[in-house]
Amino acid sequence: MFKQHPVGLRLLFFTEMWERFSYYGMRALLSLFMINALLYDKAAASEIYGYYTALVYLTPLLGGYIADRYWGNRRSIVVGGSLMAIGQFALFASGSFYDVPELGRPLFFMALVFLIFGNGFFKPNISTMVGSLYPAGDRRKDSAYTIFYMGVNLGALLSPLVCGYLGDTGNPADFKWGFFSAGVGMVLGIITFVSLRNKYLVTPDGQQIGMAPSGRSQAHLDEINRKLTKQDYERIAVIFILAVFVIAFWTAFEQAGISLTFFAEEQTDRSLLGWTIPASYFQSINPVMIMILAPFFAWLWLKLGDRGWEPSSPTKMAMGILLVSLGYVFILGGVQGADAGAKVSPMWLLGLYTIHTMGELCLSPIGLSMVNKLAPIKFASLMMGVWYLANVVANFTAGQLSALYPDPALAVKPQIFGFVINNLSDFFTIFVIFAAVAAGILFLLSKRLQKMMHGVN
Repeated sequence: MFKQHPVGLRLLFFTEMWERFSYYGMRALLSLFMINALLYDKAAASEIYGYYTALVYLTPLLGGYIADRYWGNRRSIVVGGSLMAIGQFALFASGSFYDVPELGRPLFFMALVFLIFGNGFFKPNISTMVGSLYPAGDRRKDSAYTIFYMGVNLGALLSPLVCGYLGDTGNPADFKWGFFSAGVGMVLGIITFVSLRNKYLVTPDGQQIGMAPSGRSQAHLDEINRKLTKQDYERIAVIFILAVFVIAFWTAFEQAGISLTFFAEEQTDRSLLGWTIPASYFQSINPVMIMILAPFFAWLWLKLGDRGWEPSSPTKMAMGILLVSLGYVFILGGVQGADAGAKVSPMWLLGLYTIHTMGELCLSPIGLSMVNKLAPIKFASLMMGVWYLANVVANFTAGQLSALYPDPALAVKPQIFGFVINNLSDFFTIFVIFAAVAAGILFLLSKRLQKMMHGVN
């Protein structure tokens, strides 16, 4: 898998793996911790989750700007990882005092602040460094980002299993151990990065990458200082336009941590040979499928490229948005006519997450690679931060829409734009329509956007 790529990709792969272990381990427990330990209701937990995950993707703008102007990628990654480790251990403290609201809740929100700012420094910079390993125009970049994305999902695969096993036991007092293990994962990631960065994070000609401005080569500084051209501005415009469309994808996809977790816990038959599968375990389906399917997609894009058949990046992303819509079409077959107390087969969630994974592989690593190829070097990390702005809006919207999840205990039915949500079928239909409309429009715009990319695919 790594044979055709620089050794530095392995370091970034494993650093990102541990960071994602930390993030997704915490995410798998977050809504359950708020409801079962801190005793928030579903609507409040959904809104807090939405605000938190939105802010997680807003701070990369700050982290990207500081890295480009002052610190460089390397220092930003170390600072960000350290802040996130502090945040995870603060969640451990919150879990230790969950039954003392005047202490447990403030510690909880303090932890989220550390995680939000830590992610802002870490996320855009490690993604930018992947592309920096390759010379301009290198066709291996899409494949490299797909491999890098496997690191993301290896961490996401292991974390719900480890953190869920330790924290999601049915006893609120045990949540803290899930958060503690997430903190340990982040510490391991930072140790790995700091120990090996100088040896492996270099360009093909041996130049160190990710340095602060004072440590960059003259050629790199010349590229940073050159004036932007009309082509540069059009390429930047493509980044902004596509960022708007991926909002639809992430709004639907990020239900995994909220409404789909509610669905797993309450409406899914989780019994297996006398054992009840923790609801948090279902969040491992997506990374398992990533690990299975990512090598195929990396191979597919290269083969299609060799034959001149590879779709453009905007077309791939439209395909991804359409697939997330089809995932909800699939689960509608399982919930059609089911009342609030019915338990459905876990195969419906398995199918939905598998289809969503295929969509994710068409959109997320392709988007990261595209931003790296389109952004001028002087704005490389900042543009990665702009790309993550889509996740700000998407995660906020995801939280707001999850608050509409039908609850039979509520006297008043939730509604959106006059549409009353009577049951799960109505709820999931929202995401079918939202994503399908966005995909259709992007398919129509793909040719125009491809021209604005001026030869970058």
